[in-house]
Amino acid sequence: MEIDITTLNDLNILGNEENYSLFEKINFAKTTNGEIQLKQNLSNPFDSVEAITGVQQTLQAILKVADQWPLQISNGTILMVEKFYDSNIDAIPESPSSYQTYIFKLFHSPDFSLIKYSVSHFFDLIKGFDSIHKLLSDEKHVLPLQQLLFESSDLLNKETCKTLCSKNSSKDFSNKEILTTGYFFLYRYKHQVKRLLQLHAQLDAWYGMAMAVKHHHLIFPEINKSIEPYVYAEDLYHLLLDKPISYHIKLDKEKNFMFLTGANMAGKSTFIKSTGTAVYLSHLGMGVPAKNMKLSLFDGILSNINIMDNLSKGESYFYNEVQRIKSTITKINDGRQWLILIDELFKGTNVEDAMKCSSIVIEGLVKNPNSIFILSTHLYEIGEALKKHANISFNYFETQMINDEFSFSYQLKEGISNDRLGYLILKKEGVVAMLEKKSPL
Repeated sequence: MEIDITTLNDLNILGNEENYSLFEKINFAKTTNGEIQLKQNLSNPFDSVEAITGVQQTLQAILKVADQWPLQISNGTILMVEKFYDSNIDAIPESPSSYQTYIFKLFHSPDFSLIKYSVSHFFDLIKGFDSIHKLLSDEKHVLPLQQLLFESSDLLNKETCKTLCSKNSSKDFSNKEILTTGYFFLYRYKHQVKRLLQLHAQLDAWYGMAMAVKHHHLIFPEINKSIEPYVYAEDLYHLLLDKPISYHIKLDKEKNFMFLTGANMAGKSTFIKSTGTAVYLSHLGMGVPAKNMKLSLFDGILSNINIMDNLSKGESYFYNEVQRIKSTITKINDGRQWLILIDELFKGTNVEDAMKCSSIVIEGLVKNPNSIFILSTHLYEIGEALKKHANISFNYFETQMINDEFSFSYQLKEGISNDRLGYLILKKEGVVAMLEKKSPL
């Protein structure tokens, strides 16, 4: 699936220092390497149903044995294994005799202590992988999990690794075995160890994703390759909200364009981001926050939510909005299937100009049957002229005044809202009264 940095930021997938992100919400990885790999996973959604299904099945396999998942391979283990290869250790004898072992320990005491300590962490690395292999031995049909386990099993098919696996504790090693094992890992197994650490990072990332599915009670969506795009969801909500409101969504070839209206704070932006985030998670093989969800395989997601001006280039907000729309039109004209998310089109110009520009853009976008569009706007006046298009679904979020207080149901309803609360909010917050109050002489 194709996605750009603007859309990743709009959906808050990876986040920044100011925002709590989707990555942080689903990061249950146990190691720093696993976290790094998880971030890479989140940055690279799949473009095939087979790849998506493979990750879904992998996470389900891990969930079956989650309570027994070995945690021997810790950050400390990984750190000490990596530092071992950076250490300036005196030459270790290849097949030390008892006498050579005694001499090495006597005259190279600091090095021997480091080797002994490092071997204990290599023991944890190898035993940890061995435990994972045994735990997932029945999941022979699951890809890509079995591909990873097959590769790691081949890497571990060494006599020294088998010897480590046969022992109950690293304390069972004699001094001679410590030197022999240290020699093997330092001079014969360095590249294999680095690859094992990479494979473990992926396993840990998958484990973190699986734990997020369990912790947040997510469901795995049904995703299929389809000639026409569609998104069906029941009780879908935004994962980053503490008290989310759920929605039902039905967008397909009959109604592939949602014209969304409602006042500020009514829930339009949250709805758009909820849909985009769920579709994105689906293309990662992740679970989604919904009761049920079915969707087609999309070729990409493009959003137009938080467009910024560029002072250094002298580009206005409106100019960048136009460039984003231009880029969007270029993308969707390639015949592929896109999910297009637009929140408040043409905010950077006056109302009359915005209405004219919005109408022209919508009239053009609505002709494209290969994509799903969700577009929110304050410009409800343009909605009447769009009712001639049978593929547009008109929806809104309602706002009510109850006892001089705003009430937002956050429920998606059919129709067009003409709610405009800007002045009322200004008045309610006392800003109008402050401005009308006479200044002291």
